[in-house]
Amino acid sequence: MTRRRLLLTATAVTALTVAALGAARARDVPKVATGFIASVLCSETFVSGLDPDRVLSETRSAMPGAGLLTWAMDVRVDRPAKNVTVTLLGLGRSRAVFRDGLGCHMDHGEGGDWPTIRPSQPQPALLPEIAPPHVVPPATPALAAALDHAFAEPEAPPFRRTHAVVVLKDGKLIAERYAPGYTIETPLLGFSATKSMTATLIGILIRQGKLALDAPAPVAAWQREGDPRRAITVDHLLRHTAGLALGSSLQASLLSALEPVNRMKFVEPDRAAYAESIPLETAPGTTSNYHDGNTVILSHLIRDAAGGSASDVLRFAHRELFDPLGMRNVTIEFDAAGTPEGSSQMLAPARDWARLGQLYLDDGVLGGRRILPAGWVDYVATPTPGAFVGLGAGFWTNRGDSFGANYRISHGWPRDAFFAKGTIGQYVIVIPSERLVIARFGRTVNWPPEADGVAQLVSEVIAATRGE
Repeated sequence: MTRRRLLLTATAVTALTVAALGAARARDVPKVATGFIASVLCSETFVSGLDPDRVLSETRSAMPGAGLLTWAMDVRVDRPAKNVTVTLLGLGRSRAVFRDGLGCHMDHGEGGDWPTIRPSQPQPALLPEIAPPHVVPPATPALAAALDHAFAEPEAPPFRRTHAVVVLKDGKLIAERYAPGYTIETPLLGFSATKSMTATLIGILIRQGKLALDAPAPVAAWQREGDPRRAITVDHLLRHTAGLALGSSLQASLLSALEPVNRMKFVEPDRAAYAESIPLETAPGTTSNYHDGNTVILSHLIRDAAGGSASDVLRFAHRELFDPLGMRNVTIEFDAAGTPEGSSQMLAPARDWARLGQLYLDDGVLGGRRILPAGWVDYVATPTPGAFVGLGAGFWTNRGDSFGANYRISHGWPRDAFFAKGTIGQYVIVIPSERLVIARFGRTVNWPPEADGVAQLVSEVIAATRGE
């Protein structure tokens, strides 16, 4: 397709969406598109240490709709200043800036008054070391074949572009592999797998008595007498049943740029304040609607409970979660208000993502110390009514009778599996019946679901490890 035809197609799409959804929301599309690209490129260039041209190419291929706009973007990576600026035909401009200890954040012109994060002395890990400091090859030929298949590319698109696979059995790493340019130390962007980390921090606060699942969420903007949002609970936010009119985050497509939730992510400097200002679309607890706004509000609750600043959040997260798990190279990114972007912006090596899964396989207990409340693992894996893709609370789940759960089971997943999931191919899968954790990261289209090869990976790893 020529550039002229691409431009005509993009123009036609924009015209249709303007007519359907209004000019105000369509006006956000260039800023959302440039913001997404600037954010990903900044994080994976300056936190992950990856080649920005490769990141852009693979991300564009994994999100075909983005190709209608990215060809017209001017992308500038300033390595000395550690920032990325993206413009789109003079209609949108976004800049993401790297800060030591804080990863990247969207620069909305708010200035540079960011805290200096001084690393504290890490506590000894409570989780036994899962692996030696070198790549662990597959323990058996059957496991090697499973990883061969996970990294094999089909002859024609869509390509898998698997970046990392880590397999734990009984808390020990029994197989791992990395694509060229990736190592055991490379921090990997989790996208929405980050939501499961946020849910974990919420669980810790509940164990500490600082939050309660079924009590109204302590959001100041909702406390006026007669505000129906006062009925929203922490459970509603974790299960994406709060009812806020923010659209959906299930689709990674060009049209999804029109959703208010993406204005929140890429246009608004204070994401939580924007999400908390949105009215109800449905009564709390009645309708499943997965969007990042729910988790951004939970992130605000974490910030407030931790002490109110980005530094407080990092101290809390390291003290209560990352250090006990032995996660030594984690980056949480923040918005301009200092709220963690807990819906999509955590980066960590694949081994560290697998450590998070191991915490859940061990029922939230590390070295005899309870990190998560008793019953929390069962809670997060319990299906949310009406969530057709198979959502639990901060995790996806194969329990219940949802379309998504039944589809995955028909393709080789076990019924008891639950998992953290990020768009375009990020997974941390916990399978209690098999004593397995499987972490897979890459850049693969969301549709068809089989494109990433994860169902095949899961079924082959199970077959290769049964009886061990």
